[in-house]
Amino acid sequence: MLPIYLLSLRVPEGSVPMFEAALEALGGALDVGGPDEKGLVPLQLYLGEDPGRPAVYAQLSVAAMVTGCDVPEFTLELMPEIDWVAESRASLPALTAGRFWVYGSHVDRKPPSGSIPLLIDANVAFGTGRHETTRGCLLALEALAKDRRRKPRRALDLGCGSGILAFGAARLWPHLRVLGSDLDAPSVSVARDNAKLNRVATRVTLVESRGYRSHEISRRAPYDLILANILAGPLCAMATDTARHLAPGGRVVLSGLIRRQERQVLARHRAVGLKLERRWRIGNWSTLLLRRGA
Repeated sequence: MLPIYLLSLRVPEGSVPMFEAALEALGGALDVGGPDEKGLVPLQLYLGEDPGRPAVYAQLSVAAMVTGCDVPEFTLELMPEIDWVAESRASLPALTAGRFWVYGSHVDRKPPSGSIPLLIDANVAFGTGRHETTRGCLLALEALAKDRRRKPRRALDLGCGSGILAFGAARLWPHLRVLGSDLDAPSVSVARDNAKLNRVATRVTLVESRGYRSHEISRRAPYDLILANILAGPLCAMATDTARHLAPGGRVVLSGLIRRQERQVLARHRAVGLKLERRWRIGNWSTLLLRRGA
């Protein structure tokens, strides 16, 4: 059983994007709550290894300096050694997102007729399909598949986590070759195992990479489809690279942002030549579909 470390802190609502970007450097899976009566937003980062308090403080100091606020107090603790994966699985029924039917290995009933089953167990990698951003991306994928005139041949899932979006794309388009990447090594390992379970390992390649830095990402470019379910800050920071790696007429699905961050993310991507085609909103979360001009 892998150890899980939990980093917890609260930051002013207006500074959330900058702290999200700062915490990205530590890897792991980030959970962002709603603001309390003082306007403070809780951030919880789940990590597969201990980054050390000095490293955490260094990242938070940069965000605090940029936003003009104090370095927030934080706790970093090893979570109790319970089999939290088994506990989570037991309480997670299968769910649907359009035609996608996402289930864990503990689910013993057959997939509904006509559905696209994806086997994803709760693990250290983000992406069981239950978060609104993941569901929004799955719905975006299904909408793209309905356009039979455009069939992507090369796709990139940036920040793939469990690999769920890469697998969904591979299941929708049988001839599609997908490259999935994540900066978190344990997540890449989990995604590779999941690819075998979902029988797409021959068409989905998974690599460790921080953003677009991997040689493999550059070698396979340009992409007809890019999926990026990460955070608003990193999405904006990588907008130029995203446009550069898209083929003419290519689409990009962006998520990991809340509604009030839409304007910021759209402005940055419009500035590099991408146009909004459609958006999905689930709760307070947004998923955006953009296209590069032909």
